[in-house]
Amino acid sequence: MIPKEIPLRNDKLFRLAMCHRSSTDDPVPDSYERLEFFGDSVLGLVIAQYLYEHHLTWDQGMLSKAKSSVVQEGPLAETALRLGLDAYIELSPSEESTGGRTRPSILADVFEAVIGAVYLESGMEVARWFVLEQLHDYLMLVSGGDVSPNDHKSKLQEVAQATWRKTPQYRITKESGVAHERLFSVQVLVGDVAIGEGTGRSKKEAEQAAAHDALELIERNRAG
Repeated sequence: MIPKEIPLRNDKLFRLAMCHRSSTDDPVPDSYERLEFFGDSVLGLVIAQYLYEHHLTWDQGMLSKAKSSVVQEGPLAETALRLGLDAYIELSPSEESTGGRTRPSILADVFEAVIGAVYLESGMEVARWFVLEQLHDYLMLVSGGDVSPNDHKSKLQEVAQATWRKTPQYRITKESGVAHERLFSVQVLVGDVAIGEGTGRSKKEAEQAAAHDALELIERNRAG
């Protein structure tokens, strides 16, 4: 049964949007990957148009930062969880056992695949409404002026420079996963001291996660 918040009636399309490549014999026609690729483009266009039309004084740099903040993995994965999509994802037993159902990269992918499915069934206007409805809170956050609310690396650099007069350094501690689903683990150091760790499906995402972890540690120490 398709969640009621999703304007989609085609069960076959919805099942395709939920099908991870690990659960198929032929991932090209039978997994969500092609649909996710398409939905990613629809998502990017909808958010870019919204920002272009609603922020007439923002230059290209501001628009680009705001768009990147909204369409990145974190907000998309959180939206997929809120919609309950994790309960519908089809995974292989091995992928299931390693936490694939709650992995942010997979959750973000299935949300984008759903966007693609909505577009294919009902066209751009319905897809636009769905995207803007589901990502409204994130759009309001960047519209308030903080166009990079998830740029933890820049924030950590400011804190580290002000506190220790040092620039944080990032190092990869582990790479795992197959080629299409790499997972990177990263530590962030100030001097020789590791102050945060994070993982992500790209080096950039892992570094942002490590910086976020470090900022939380610094905040806890200040509060204590």
